[in-house]
Amino acid sequence: MASDGTATKVGHGLAKVLGIKLHYRNPQGLDDVSRGESVYSVSSADTYVEQEPSTWEWIRSVTPTGRGLLHWAYHLFPFVHWIGRYNLQWLYGDLVAGITVGCVVVPQSMAYAKLAELAPEFGLYSSFMGVLIYWFFATSKDITIGPVAVMSTVTGNVVNRVKESNPEFESHVVASSLAVICGCVITAIGLARAGWIVDFISLAAISAFMTGSAINIAVGQVPALMGITGFSNREATYKVFINILQNLGGTKRDAAMGLTALTFLYLIRFACNYGARRMPNRSKMFFFLSTLRTAFIILLYTLISFLVNRNHRSRSARRFAILGDVPRGFQHAAVPTVNIPFIKAYAGDIPVSIIVLLIEHIAIAKSFGRVNNYTIDASQELVAIGVTNLLGPFLGAYPATGSFSRTAIKSKAGVRTPFAGVITAVVVLLAIYALPAVFFYIPNAALSAVIIHAVGDLITPPNTVYQFWRINPLEVVIFFLGVIVTIFSNIENGIYTTVSVSLVVLLVRVVKAQGRFMGKVKVRSAVGDQFGQGDTRYRDVPLETKKDEDASRTIFLPLEHNDGSNPQVEPQSPYPGIFIYRFSEGYNYPNANHYLDYMVQTIFKQTRRTNPHSYPKMGDRPWNEPGPKPGREEEYSDRPTLKAIILDFSSVNNVDITSVQNLIDVRNQLDKYAAPDRVDWHLACINNRWTKRALTSAGFGFPTPSGDSSRWKPIFSVAEIGGKSSAAAAAETRENEGEIHKQLSRDEEGGFGQKKADVAGKADEASSDTSDFKQTIAGSKAYGIQAKVAAVHGLNRPLFHVDLTSALQSAVSNIERRAGDEPRG
Repeated sequence: MASDGTATKVGHGLAKVLGIKLHYRNPQGLDDVSRGESVYSVSSADTYVEQEPSTWEWIRSVTPTGRGLLHWAYHLFPFVHWIGRYNLQWLYGDLVAGITVGCVVVPQSMAYAKLAELAPEFGLYSSFMGVLIYWFFATSKDITIGPVAVMSTVTGNVVNRVKESNPEFESHVVASSLAVICGCVITAIGLARAGWIVDFISLAAISAFMTGSAINIAVGQVPALMGITGFSNREATYKVFINILQNLGGTKRDAAMGLTALTFLYLIRFACNYGARRMPNRSKMFFFLSTLRTAFIILLYTLISFLVNRNHRSRSARRFAILGDVPRGFQHAAVPTVNIPFIKAYAGDIPVSIIVLLIEHIAIAKSFGRVNNYTIDASQELVAIGVTNLLGPFLGAYPATGSFSRTAIKSKAGVRTPFAGVITAVVVLLAIYALPAVFFYIPNAALSAVIIHAVGDLITPPNTVYQFWRINPLEVVIFFLGVIVTIFSNIENGIYTTVSVSLVVLLVRVVKAQGRFMGKVKVRSAVGDQFGQGDTRYRDVPLETKKDEDASRTIFLPLEHNDGSNPQVEPQSPYPGIFIYRFSEGYNYPNANHYLDYMVQTIFKQTRRTNPHSYPKMGDRPWNEPGPKPGREEEYSDRPTLKAIILDFSSVNNVDITSVQNLIDVRNQLDKYAAPDRVDWHLACINNRWTKRALTSAGFGFPTPSGDSSRWKPIFSVAEIGGKSSAAAAAETRENEGEIHKQLSRDEEGGFGQKKADVAGKADEASSDTSDFKQTIAGSKAYGIQAKVAAVHGLNRPLFHVDLTSALQSAVSNIERRAGDEPRG
């Protein structure tokens, strides 16, 4: 105790030397509880003084504890939460799903490796490591990590750019190095539990990125599908399309393989979907047939290619382009090369690579989590992606992330746990070691057909775009802007465009957030079926209540009806000279000026200066307030004077120095405007203790100091202390028991024939329950004497209110009291 007192004295001494005003928030120099307000003290009430949060309290809340670190480490490996309960039924579901996905991922991964400008075996390596590592860190049972079309295309672009400036760098070494760097960054974000950063990328930006990328990839695969050569398919999409049209005459036999393969892929899917609709009892069979169509087509066209090219193995003698040699096993396993020259070569492509890895995976994981009723941990998913891309390059993998098509297949196949990834890894491992000789004859055109067929599902359908338009037309503009930039430039610029424009729109919305002036409306509850019958627009609705006063309640609506409320319902001004102003979004430094400028402007338009003779001479007036012409009275003398402002902080979570200082400046401005009276500032619905501390530090929360000796009369919201044993609960129980006894008595006396009358009168009884209950409680001796109540908000901050109703009551009460205290003559 003595040490605390000494520390306090030392602190006060330092504050005095440094000129710090410790009592800036206490200009009246009164105690915390008796600063000019009436202390709420009744024999049955408890006093409550709200304590401010302290810096040390915040530091303790954010400092990791030993238990917190253990909790963090435990959740770093989610598989330990469920692996102990693994059973045969789960294993069966995982086996089916894992084998199914494995049959799809093998041909897809080799096709995507060609998009990345790599040999096909690198796609197999990436698939193997993705599904093998992910299950250790997964919070989603459905996600399948591996090569995807968009990330492979981005990787191919990076490889081409690096090779142009540094021809000595091998392609797979560049791709592996890029995977390690991206993995390090993403792992760090995940370990820091900053997965919320992905939320800054809007759905419109993701949809535009996926649609534009799908079009870009599909058009880029047409030359290989048709056997057309002589130009680069890595140029802008529109250029590739023009070159395709100009070189259609150079179509080769590959077109016969590619076009028929693509046609069969769509026909099989259409037939299976049609069969599932016509025969719902066999929908599972049709699903697996549709899922395996890729593997079937690849096997069929590999067989055709073998029959055609078995005697023409040399490159020049082949009838059409085939995949060629695929080495058996992990021939490129090595420590990835990560050094300064490599990083410098692709440093500009690291941000876009990270964005693609993040948004594809998290968007897919969240979507399937909602569909299958589980919640993913975005930060943990980033750890999974990061570790996968960190360890994969040791076996030759390139950047991998979640795949939409394979995830959808895995989900529909009935996967039960993330362990299905291990089953898929076994299938891929068998392909790496047992099937390289078969891979030799896979036609390149068939692989291009697989790619085009897969990315076609990534294009946002027109109906979805229309729904976007219904929700927010501006974001549809962003969507089309991203697609157009992707088509006429490249995927990277499309991503940057959509993300940056979305962030700009967000900032503009925050900065231009529009406050609302609220008016009060008396409303009552009516039975819903009284409306909507016939063509009559308005009806005289019989309200099933005992007393209108008991049934009605006060709500607050925007005076301008910006919320879409019925314009026939006119909100009333709360009270002459009182304004209720609601912040529509957060109140921080970007939007503080916009909020308060509109508020002050409106107040000046609807009120008059309290003292019209505050400027004795014309020359004393400011230039922007010239006043009336000489010999004329002050205009707008019928307007009320400004008396109080009620701020609704229900949408505000935090404030900052700039926003609070702007509030102080406006308070000073309006105090001069209302002089010699004072403006009362009431703040309602504050949800954050630190916001209260900030506002209190600026002098809000208690009456403005004045020379008036009259005592402040606050109105506090109080609530009963207790739960089931409280007086109100006991009274409610008695009331309910009484109603039950009455109902039973009526049933016994009236018999079965009386039931119709009871049912007819049930609505009257139900609607009057609330008012009867209130009257019972109000007149209850138990409630009046035994109930113990306490203030909801601290008595030391009488101008902080729990809701707008109590704020308005307090403002009106004290305005009327001051008006009654004014001398009459």
